[in-house]
Amino acid sequence: MSVKAFKLVSAVEREMLMGDKNHINIECIECSGKNLYVGTNDCFIYHFLLDERISTAGKITFAATKQLHKYLGFKKPVSELKAASALTRLLVLCDNTITLVNMMNLEPVPTGARIKGAVTFTLNENPVSGDPFCVEVCIISVKRRTIQMFMVFEDRVQIVKEVFTPEQPCAVAVDGYYLCLALTTQYIILNYNTGVSQDLFPYCSDEKRPIVKRIGRQEFLLAGPGGLGMFATVDGISQRAPVHWSENVIGAALCFPYVVALDEEFITVHSMLDQQQKQTLPFKEGHILQDFEGKVIVATNKGVYILVPLPLEKQIQDLLASHRVEEALVLAKGARRNIPKEKFQVMYKRILQQAGFIQFAQLQFLEAKELFR
Repeated sequence: MSVKAFKLVSAVEREMLMGDKNHINIECIECSGKNLYVGTNDCFIYHFLLDERISTAGKITFAATKQLHKYLGFKKPVSELKAASALTRLLVLCDNTITLVNMMNLEPVPTGARIKGAVTFTLNENPVSGDPFCVEVCIISVKRRTIQMFMVFEDRVQIVKEVFTPEQPCAVAVDGYYLCLALTTQYIILNYNTGVSQDLFPYCSDEKRPIVKRIGRQEFLLAGPGGLGMFATVDGISQRAPVHWSENVIGAALCFPYVVALDEEFITVHSMLDQQQKQTLPFKEGHILQDFEGKVIVATNKGVYILVPLPLEKQIQDLLASHRVEEALVLAKGARRNIPKEKFQVMYKRILQQAGFIQFAQLQFLEAKELFR
């Protein structure tokens, strides 16, 4: 049964990006605060400022204002962008090279610092160095079966560690010293400090695109066999039941308490609290789905959209209105981590009371009595 958890809102229309040039495609996106960056197949980076507007009726829209665009000088697409806002740097992967550019004017750093030989890269969101003026970057190297860890400063880069993997890695996520890797035939957890690795489960990267995503401290979300979204901790165990995706998921994101997935035709929303599918949004030609500081963004080749979550209280009231008491209570308990304690207690008492009256009206007196208690 469906819940209206998100609304799809357009952020960047195709005209703003490409005008009448049909050959331009969006390859990657990055969002940091109000700054939205788009990398294209013709080696340009576009910088937009995103302004969120709320109408008197409570309707949210986004206005994107183009700041500038910059040609990187290659004949290759910009394949990945990551912002290191503490350093005011944007890390740009193009033609197997990560270049550091200024977040505001998109100019490369004067020292020319760069990382060569990267197939793909990710940032460590739970860094081990403790230095606020550095970001830890993990790359899958062009060297066979090799992962490299770097420390990236404002104007220089420094290699920290090189790790060899049992098979060729094709996707990676990092948490502290732990790497969660999609290899050719399986997922593993690898501690790059001790070298100890742990097999998770088999997976064939030739048949499907692997998904490896850090969703919290020492926990990852993976695209498993049989269309399952599997959760795994750094200890190699799962503390949550899997969610049932379609077989051909392209990307996944987390917006607590929901896991959002993208396939060729739909965006699907599953609850992490009861694993049920809550919402399906038709979305054709999508190829990017990512979350940035709680903001979930999807993109086609030509446009960028934001999935705006409806307030949890509104979702709970909608569930109660359709007499889905159990689901409402599960969502209310799950909302505890998103709402200040005093406000939560007042809200939760009111929800228990409403749920009690609904059960009472349905002659479920024992259940109602427990809720009133």
